[in-house]
Amino acid sequence: MEVFLLDQLKAQPKWVILLSTLGVFTVLRTLLGVLKWVYVSFLRPLKNLKKYGSWAVVTGPTDGIGKGFAFHLAKKGLNLVLVGRNPDKLNDVCASIKTKYGNVEIKTVVVDFSGDLDHGVLKIREAIEGLDVGVLINNVGISYLYARYFHEVDQELLQSLIKVNVEGTSKVTHAVLPNMIKRKKGAIVNIGSGATIVIPSHPLYAVYAASKAYIDQFSRCLYVEYKNMGIDVQCQVPLYVATKMTSIKRSSFFVPSIDSYAKAGIRQIGYERRCTPYWTHSLMWGIASCLPESIIDAWRLRFGLRIRKMGQLKDLRKKD
Repeated sequence: MEVFLLDQLKAQPKWVILLSTLGVFTVLRTLLGVLKWVYVSFLRPLKNLKKYGSWAVVTGPTDGIGKGFAFHLAKKGLNLVLVGRNPDKLNDVCASIKTKYGNVEIKTVVVDFSGDLDHGVLKIREAIEGLDVGVLINNVGISYLYARYFHEVDQELLQSLIKVNVEGTSKVTHAVLPNMIKRKKGAIVNIGSGATIVIPSHPLYAVYAASKAYIDQFSRCLYVEYKNMGIDVQCQVPLYVATKMTSIKRSSFFVPSIDSYAKAGIRQIGYERRCTPYWTHSLMWGIASCLPESIIDAWRLRFGLRIRKMGQLKDLRKKD
């Protein structure tokens, strides 16, 4: 039988053999990709984050993804430095975490990232002085209230987007990084956006998308610069999460709650330089990568125009 099959194979034209070989390799590559995705999403062990250090700094911890990270880091036994704008909200989050995880130490630092940022960063430096800060979660960020064309973005919003999303992440990282270098260990997580990586364009949110593209490139460069110094830098790329920023109140199959996303995000710290932690988001990324960009661009524009129209109507009702 083996001789017969070998003779049959030799009788085939070379192009048929070549195509068959390529087909086998394609199937194997796809299978290995699926197995890797299953392992990374569900089976790969969580790193011991306390090995990086006993303290974690979280910016924007009073709502959304930042709040979810703060709780899950406390659950892992890390002490927290929570950096936010609203002192009342900071105190509320602090109290909630201490009620659930009583042994965790927490410091709060009031910083308005759209205000005097240099003074705010100085306060962060003072707060972390002498602390074994091993993890930094750069989560603070703002977006548009609703979709709009670039020429409709007012100067105040334009400046705030750049200052909070770009300067804020850069300067906080610059403040925390030296101690990590000194100890030759640390993990930095910068929260990006699927608006810049998963989806090729984000029309009617141009400045927000561009600021998050900066976060991705910033993270990529730092990953290469500091990998050999024992510091793991990562850009996490979520799609829609049920937060105030996205104006989505209820979670669903493709829109996780902040707790579900943070749990997935914690699992990925210390691994790839860029990741989409929540498993259904990574599925959507895979689907989007197979579609022509022109189709996604057209869909995103129509989607953004609907949001813009609803936002304008809401503004008109407020004026009336």
